[in-house]
Amino acid sequence: MTSRGNLPAEMSSFVGRAYELEEIGKLLARTRLLTLHGSGGVGKTRLALKAAQNARKDYPDGVWVVELSPETNGDLLAGRIAGLLGLHLQSGHSVLEALTEFLAERRLLLVLDTCEHLVGPCSDLIVSILTDAPDVRIIATSRQELGLPLEVVMVVNPFPVPPPETADLASYDAMSLFLDRAKAVAPGLRTDERAMMAVARLCRRLDGVPLAIELAASHMRGLSAIQLADQLDDRFKLLADGDGLLIRHYTLRTAAGWSHELCTPAERLLWARLSVFAGAFDVESACGVCQDERLPDVPAVLSSLATKSVLARVGDHYRMLDTIRDYGRDWLNELGEGNLMIRRHRDHYLSTARRMDAEWYGPRQLEWAYWAHKELPNLRTALNRCLTAGNHRAALELSGALWVLWCHLGLIREGRYYLDRALAASPGPNPARSKPLWAVAHLALIQGDMVLARSRAEECLENARRYGDTDAEANAYLRLAGSCLFTADLGGARAYALEGAVKFRETDPESVKGPSIPLLLAMAATFGGDFDEAVEILREVRLRCEACGELSQRSLCDYVLSLALFNRGEVAGAAEAARASLEVKWQLRDVVGSVLAIDQIARVAAAAGDGERAAWLLGAAQRIWITFGLPGLGADAMTRPRESAATRAMDLIGPAAYAVAFEEGATSHIEATVAYALKPLEI
Repeated sequence: MTSRGNLPAEMSSFVGRAYELEEIGKLLARTRLLTLHGSGGVGKTRLALKAAQNARKDYPDGVWVVELSPETNGDLLAGRIAGLLGLHLQSGHSVLEALTEFLAERRLLLVLDTCEHLVGPCSDLIVSILTDAPDVRIIATSRQELGLPLEVVMVVNPFPVPPPETADLASYDAMSLFLDRAKAVAPGLRTDERAMMAVARLCRRLDGVPLAIELAASHMRGLSAIQLADQLDDRFKLLADGDGLLIRHYTLRTAAGWSHELCTPAERLLWARLSVFAGAFDVESACGVCQDERLPDVPAVLSSLATKSVLARVGDHYRMLDTIRDYGRDWLNELGEGNLMIRRHRDHYLSTARRMDAEWYGPRQLEWAYWAHKELPNLRTALNRCLTAGNHRAALELSGALWVLWCHLGLIREGRYYLDRALAASPGPNPARSKPLWAVAHLALIQGDMVLARSRAEECLENARRYGDTDAEANAYLRLAGSCLFTADLGGARAYALEGAVKFRETDPESVKGPSIPLLLAMAATFGGDFDEAVEILREVRLRCEACGELSQRSLCDYVLSLALFNRGEVAGAAEAARASLEVKWQLRDVVGSVLAIDQIARVAAAAGDGERAAWLLGAAQRIWITFGLPGLGADAMTRPRESAATRAMDLIGPAAYAVAFEEGATSHIEATVAYALKPLEI
């Protein structure tokens, strides 16, 4: 793994906290778990990210940020972290063991943000990581301590504020923060003595809470510092002295409430409605969930809420801080719209997932892949709400509509989790069960569990026939064909594939889903030794995919074409086809397709005499397979070529050099592996 990570770019300048940053640097040198503890709005997350940025050079394997939320599922936490690190962990293997084994060989920094949402699961995971991975450091942010033996807690307090009698106002971070943010919205801000005294009064009123100060500063357009401070004085008259933490809580709530009152009615309503989202959301989703006759122009109101710091822009998405979302959610419930917005959120993501399903085999695949990964927090939230609220039909429909995400975009274990839960909640005959059933069958094929794949496909076939779902019948036949193909029953694979072809033609004769069948027949021909027939089928399939702009099937076609060409002795053509497959599979983040292509490129490298490269790529692929499932999907026809490539590479460079190169590949990150695999071979 090369130096890397997923630290987000800073959206605004970092102000103050020099002492805290220095202390965190010292603590990270001697402790492995540092918890930044403090109340909401004091800047724990921003401090953690800045400290991580400062320490990045000390961690050659990267700094990785894991954002948690109330909707985060504790059962999937290890898998979430594994996914960030480029591991794709599947059922049938211990996710935690594979993750800690991977981390044991690395020096990296994890930032677990807002752990108060999942104290138990976070604590269990942290103990396992710290036990097995000696060079991993963790910064956690939380409103409560984790209570672990190795934990060092740093309390993050609000900024110190200038007392009334001081003249040295400029030395206080609270003042600097307000002025920095205020000048962003009011460049001509007055900073004479009277104005600065008003800013100091304002910072005292806000108890130095950074988020409250930023909210106040966002309202400086059209107001003087004196006017703003006077307005805040009126808001805070009801606050009395008391417990410091409680006062800070009410300070932030009061500041949010005051900011809320300064919003227009439309802005207040949208603020409340947006609280139903988890993580980031785009304009289209905000309109789909929130826009109606009461809010006819959501894009304009989004922009004004961003100007007032209620929302933050992140690329083409918006996001809302937890504290701001909490206030909006309370207001939403006061309005009596909580359940309505949850339904709209669910319906929007179900509708959009159906569109992704319908349009997947077409020119928008990359666009849909980007959307699905970006909207994952909201998709998870919608699924969890369906399951916990007993909305079983919607859970089946949404988990099934997301089959593309589960089967093609790398979230196989998570897909099994949600599909299995949805199916278990609705065990009887139900037309909505068919798609989840064949989706589970598909995932089981990828995981090498042919017994489960066949069982679920047969159940799907029975359910689909009961309700006249011809498309589901076709998909069930396709997965039955796959289970035969990967167990060397080539006759059975062909028979089921032809049954599926008939059903696909019944549903949509022009559908681009059709290439799935000839692709499978081409694989059967390749495994059976009829390489000329396979190449002929594949070239026709590729032309069909190109004609409609389809990428996923086309790149699978390139992979199978590489197998067939290699077996015909056309090594250069096999190399070109394998690289073409990998390039697209990785664009789609199809990890299964990517690792299959990497295996094939290693095989080609060995045949071309580049034993070191073959060994390196085989090591990298092996690491992915171990944490993912069975190498070569458990099929002898795909694992034997790997073994032959390893033998050839070892003969070329010797066992010792092979072991070194293999280990180097095994410790690489998947992105480095892909980049190396895509480099042209000398043939």
